[in-house]
Amino acid sequence: MYTPVSSRAANAYRQVGVQSGIDGATPHQLVQMLFDGLQQSLHAARGALQRGETENKGVHIGKAVRILEEGLKGGLNPVQGGELAANLGTLYDYCIARLTLANLRSDLALVEEVVALIEPVAQGWKEMGQAQVAAGGGGY
Repeated sequence: MYTPVSSRAANAYRQVGVQSGIDGATPHQLVQMLFDGLQQSLHAARGALQRGETENKGVHIGKAVRILEEGLKGGLNPVQGGELAANLGTLYDYCIARLTLANLRSDLALVEEVVALIEPVAQGWKEMGQAQVAAGGGGY
């Protein structure tokens, strides 16, 4: 299938923009990007469920699970993070289990539960970054 040059250029630009954002990001900003992606995936899954789009629901829930498992949970440091890292790991495991069940049952309430659990953590992370920047720490 033919893709117009303008469309290919736009896609390339978006990919370069994303890569540039990753390349110059602090560890704190990278985690913020993971939370942003997670929230986007959860909201997209919620919309797909509401519209009855089974395939899209599965794609978005799958992406959210990967972000939780490979990104957020995988980035925890239990040695430095201690009890906080352990608690976050437990929260992420619970969210993964709830999303897996939500996918199997096409259960909007389970996705909403995960959104409600993740939003305060994501907001707290964002506020920490803002406080570090305001204190002259550059975000990490």
